[in-house]
Amino acid sequence: MTHTLTAPCSYQEDIKKSRFAAYATPVSSVDEAMRFFAERGDPEATHNCWAYRIGQEYRFNDDGEPGGTAGRPILQAIEGQDMDRVAVLVVRWFGGVKLGAGGLVRAYGGCAANCLRLGERTEIVDLATVSCTCGFAELPLLKSRLAQAGAAILQEDFNAEGAALRFTVPRAAVAELAVTVANITRGRAAWDPT
Repeated sequence: MTHTLTAPCSYQEDIKKSRFAAYATPVSSVDEAMRFFAERGDPEATHNCWAYRIGQEYRFNDDGEPGGTAGRPILQAIEGQDMDRVAVLVVRWFGGVKLGAGGLVRAYGGCAANCLRLGERTEIVDLATVSCTCGFAELPLLKSRLAQAGAAILQEDFNAEGAALRFTVPRAAVAELAVTVANITRGRAAWDPT
């Protein structure tokens, strides 16, 4: 099961005199992630390191830290918690004590992971959009079955023969729902998953 955040969250920690602040937010596009980094980043900080994952798209940035010690550990924190559609920024204000490569990896990855752990999350459900038609007599029962399957009706049009519905439903329920609709309408319904 993959999750995303339901709201932005943050976490702060001091590690060997350096202050680390992590900010995470749900995002649905690369532009949204980049805007979040630009808005939350602190130009006065020593480093503004970040990572995002949106489906198969991901990117990370070390912002001047040694290669692979900041952005990649942040991305690994996202993936390690089965998160998707999130952007995480970790800001560091250098406190005078060098952490070394291993220390940086632990600091950035740990700060990002703690931030994501504190965030409120929700499961990402893969939805399918379906169009279907039915007669007026079958409509109340059909709508009841759609609701039970977790469908959300997007559009409802009426004509002389009955109703045409367009709705989203969890992809896992599409096949079973097709059989239910065929039974309710005795095979007369048009059924078109897109």
